[in-house]
Amino acid sequence: MIRIKATLLALAVYVNIASAIPYADDLPPGPYCGARPNACCRGRMDGCSAPIIGTLCYCDDFCDRVRSDDCCPDFQAVCRGNYTVQEIRVCRYKGQYYAYGKTAKENCNICKCEQVGSTVEMLCERNTCIVEENIINAVNQRYDQHQWRASNYTKFWGRRLDEGIKLRLGTLQPHRFVRRMSPVRRIYDPNSLPHQFDSNQKWRGYISPIQDQGWCGASWAMSTSATASDRFAILSEGLERVQLSAQNLLSCNNRGQQSCNGGYLDKAWLFFRKYGIVDENCYRYIGHDDSCRIPKLGDLVSARCALPRNVGRKEKYKVGPAYRLANETDIMYEIMTSGPVQATMRVYHDFFTYSSGIYRHTNLATDDRTGYHSVRIVGWGEEPDYHGRVHKYWRVANSWGEDWGENGYFKIARGIDECEIESFVLGAWPFTVDPVSKNDV
Repeated sequence: MIRIKATLLALAVYVNIASAIPYADDLPPGPYCGARPNACCRGRMDGCSAPIIGTLCYCDDFCDRVRSDDCCPDFQAVCRGNYTVQEIRVCRYKGQYYAYGKTAKENCNICKCEQVGSTVEMLCERNTCIVEENIINAVNQRYDQHQWRASNYTKFWGRRLDEGIKLRLGTLQPHRFVRRMSPVRRIYDPNSLPHQFDSNQKWRGYISPIQDQGWCGASWAMSTSATASDRFAILSEGLERVQLSAQNLLSCNNRGQQSCNGGYLDKAWLFFRKYGIVDENCYRYIGHDDSCRIPKLGDLVSARCALPRNVGRKEKYKVGPAYRLANETDIMYEIMTSGPVQATMRVYHDFFTYSSGIYRHTNLATDDRTGYHSVRIVGWGEEPDYHGRVHKYWRVANSWGEDWGENGYFKIARGIDECEIESFVLGAWPFTVDPVSKNDV
């Protein structure tokens, strides 16, 4: 807790014995007449007044008239009633008055008017918030240096950074032996790769829409299902355009996984390969822990899913073994030939406020706790800055909704393993229905 000094507005105030003075909610609690040396005055005396919010209120006999809007709130109690002395403890914080015991919220921190020794002070929590205005301002003031802009997102305002790390990310670091899995090697000419590529443009209508995982650490499930969905549509040449269920993984892939508290990508792909998953219409995303509502074994019929039209599929959607991609050009070639890939990245505090541009981690946050997140890389490109220098980037689909970043996407520096985004990149081959025979292959 941090102490914020507040003035003790009144040590003593005259109040009616039967009931407290009915001060207006938007007025300081006084006293007014009760604070004057002689309190009240007989007759009409314009000088018989007390200060109140930049003007004066009156304490003379003229206040006995029916209309007394300019009379002090405590006139009747002090000048016409029986009164005694009672202590009133009030904190003044950022221009507002708070009675003893009352609270106010400052971003993600709660402040409370409390007794401290012989006075009262506003005591505030000291949590680091997801949205910190000093970070936003510093990023935007140095755009020429950072090459990206930051913004205040309503859905993140008022939330603690530890909540963001736990519930807006959700990918657990793979075990050491998994990180060391041998990458696949492709035969291609790196010089033949284009400077710009976007899966959304090459395969229009095939790429999964941006989703919002909500306050559930489900990026491991959402990026897995979305990457597989893209590849089913692309490699079946549009025959199997499907949005696969992240909730199926979240609820049913529970062996060694932690649902909304995070999961391992290798275990997600292993479950996908062994049991298969269903589509979003059959098992909709709810974004919280839930017991598995379909049998792990069986097909779409036993899971009570509607069978896709014009496709001879009854089996759940399955994939082959996940494979790792080793470097920048291997990732590019894989995306261009087979579709988006899944990547793990380390998320720093400033990333939550990304709005546009090519993201690079800054050192602007004083509390820079991190967590791991998984996303889909859908393409790449290059952009010049104001000085004509060219900056390479990945175009990446996030799972924080279309109101975040560039309509749900972000750009991040390419070729330098920014935020470890090139360290653990995965692809998987879907078992699609053959366009000719319509049998599972």
